[in-house]
Amino acid sequence: MAIAKGNLRVDAVSKTVGSPPKMVLRDCAFEVEAGSFTVIIGPSGCGKTTLINLIAGYEAPSKGTVLLDGAPVRAPGPDRLVVFQETALFPWMTAIENVMYGPMVRGDGEKAAIREQSLELLNRVGLGQFTQKYPMQLSGGMQRRCELARALINNPVLLLMDEPFRGLDHMTRELMQEYLLTLLEARRGTVVFVTSEIDEAIYLGDQIIVLGASPSSVKSVIAVDLPRPRNRRDILKSARYAALKERTIGLLYEEAAGAFSRGRGARAGAPAIT
Repeated sequence: MAIAKGNLRVDAVSKTVGSPPKMVLRDCAFEVEAGSFTVIIGPSGCGKTTLINLIAGYEAPSKGTVLLDGAPVRAPGPDRLVVFQETALFPWMTAIENVMYGPMVRGDGEKAAIREQSLELLNRVGLGQFTQKYPMQLSGGMQRRCELARALINNPVLLLMDEPFRGLDHMTRELMQEYLLTLLEARRGTVVFVTSEIDEAIYLGDQIIVLGASPSSVKSVIAVDLPRPRNRRDILKSARYAALKERTIGLLYEEAAGAFSRGRGARAGAPAIT
């Protein structure tokens, strides 16, 4: 029996940046099982994007190790793919050309087969009638759907998503969440997803990694024991959902209140500016 790929381990990772040096992450440690959906949430500026960059191999930890399937992450690789906050679609390519780009560059099969797979993915995200449109001709939600299709056609072992639905209106954001879960039902790869929205974290995740204020460490790991496939209406009415939300809010409030108190104390002790 083949061993599932996509087991991620973040082992006592710290990251210091800038000059003078500032510690952003301190002794972060958690594990992600292959095929699971893990959400990272924490106060603003706590280092969520930095953590994604370390897992992607864009940056190296100052201390500690990131391991994917037991191998240290030392550089970017085709086994990891990042969907960023801002659109990364090529503006000079149509929707279908954007989706086809990765497999075509790598030579992963015949052009006709890649095109057929791209069409299937675009149809599944509701863009079957927009394959020949350029990014500037698509709405923000459509661009996000196109990026999902472009990411998944590459079949990464680990899909990293850094607040990909940020800036979308409430209804479009909920629709994007549903499109994402539908796409992943057919392909249970490993996902690490950053958000600042508690409802989004609970609806999408199998587990939630709660980070503390900077310099961040893991404050708590919350198991989201809600059934899949998930029905939003049923989940929102469940007592378990309410309990998970209350716990997450409590943890984040503690960190935000603590950071505010530390900042106020630092300002009170600072010399007056005249």
